[in-house]
Amino acid sequence: MNKTIRRASVFTLLLVLVLLVRATWVQFYEGQALADDKDNRRNAIELYSEPLGNIVVAGDSVTGSARTTSGDLRYKRTYKDGALYAAVTGYSSQVYGATQLEGIYQDLLDGSDTRLKTVMDTVTDKRADPGDVITTIDPDAQRAAFEALGDKKGAAVAIDPKSGRILAVVSTPSYDPSEITAGNSEVWTQLTENDEDKPMTNRALRQPLPPGSTFKLVVAAAALEDGLYASVDDRTKSPDPYPLPQSSDNLTNENPDAPCENASIRVALQYSCNNVFGKMAVDLGQDKVRAMAEEFGFNDGEQDVPVRAYESVYPKDMDDAQTALSGIGQFDVTATPLQIAMVSAALASGGELVEPHMVSKITDHSGDVLEDYDDNASSREIVSSETAEQLQSAMQTVVEEGTGSNAQIPGATVGGKTGTAQHGENNSKTPYAWFTSYAKSDSSDKEVAVAVVVEQSDAERSEVSGNGLAAPVAKAVMEAALR
Repeated sequence: MNKTIRRASVFTLLLVLVLLVRATWVQFYEGQALADDKDNRRNAIELYSEPLGNIVVAGDSVTGSARTTSGDLRYKRTYKDGALYAAVTGYSSQVYGATQLEGIYQDLLDGSDTRLKTVMDTVTDKRADPGDVITTIDPDAQRAAFEALGDKKGAAVAIDPKSGRILAVVSTPSYDPSEITAGNSEVWTQLTENDEDKPMTNRALRQPLPPGSTFKLVVAAAALEDGLYASVDDRTKSPDPYPLPQSSDNLTNENPDAPCENASIRVALQYSCNNVFGKMAVDLGQDKVRAMAEEFGFNDGEQDVPVRAYESVYPKDMDDAQTALSGIGQFDVTATPLQIAMVSAALASGGELVEPHMVSKITDHSGDVLEDYDDNASSREIVSSETAEQLQSAMQTVVEEGTGSNAQIPGATVGGKTGTAQHGENNSKTPYAWFTSYAKSDSSDKEVAVAVVVEQSDAERSEVSGNGLAAPVAKAVMEAALR
């Protein structure tokens, strides 16, 4: 063999070796990344080649799968009462992916979860029969919240204080996930870009807003736990109006005739006295208020129910004037309805917060339980039972004699707190109306804690209040949950 042929042979051999190395690298090291690539059409074809498992509410599936009549995807996702449950289920779309419970439990619902495989499935490498997601949602409470909110922009969350089971998660305006499962681009563009009301935003879990006077419950809890005041009936040292420290402004009250000067915590909650809680926050100091807020769940960036809720925030590095405003749920304090419902739930349960969750269990195709979230829900003490009982009593006064009268329910003990949160430059925009509450049936052991926010309605600005707009929604949800 001459020198030229030998060199050509060696070079050709090297090229073959390079190709073999590259093929091996792609197959064994990059194969999974290519398989998982969002642009890999085979993933969607595989995902929708068989019916998916279901999301279940009170024994009934609110999802389904329908055979398609065209294209390379054999099935598409369907939804029963899609707009009603959209804040719970999210969507599973052939084009736009999956969100919320559909996304979190996608492997379970499409059968690729390894816990679903039988021995034969493992041997044949067959995709297992899909499992189901069993939610904690109470359909009556869910529908009551949805219908009571109506055409208002807002949200509601209901929790069973004793178990942590989330009974309702509603965000309005809503959308029907069925309309985007097959990838309708016009509907998608309308929902995500053209609709100013942002119907695909989960306002219940993922839109923190200034909580207004509902946050006064946190400040009151901090004052009682710290010993600043021994009882909700002790008179405070609270001038009316309260001169904001390091400022020429005064902190005034919505009702100038309310008996807020030196008012007790009970009276201050009853009349929602800003001067009392603004000064109380300053007297405690921002660190103690923040510590209590964090006990309830604020500043937790990993709050999963199991959908990841956006963080509710109590800020740092405030001056005294800002601390005073934080004491009435303003300045940079923000909270989701979930977080505010957690405050009422903890107080209603005697100071103990059970981990809120909206999935009861997940099961395989035969109904055997793979994981039970009810049994595994953790709990922690937020405040003492004495503090919780005192604040329960004060919240009852709010409903029976104060600003929360629209939440009264015959045959139930109800406690609540209203809130009206200012927003916009110089408070120029329509305030947010809040109401948080708990109710205990007088004839059974049923309990519920609720938080409602109304961002926008057709009410005049002067008519926007927690009692006027949000309390009736909370009442409807509580009545449904206590039946």
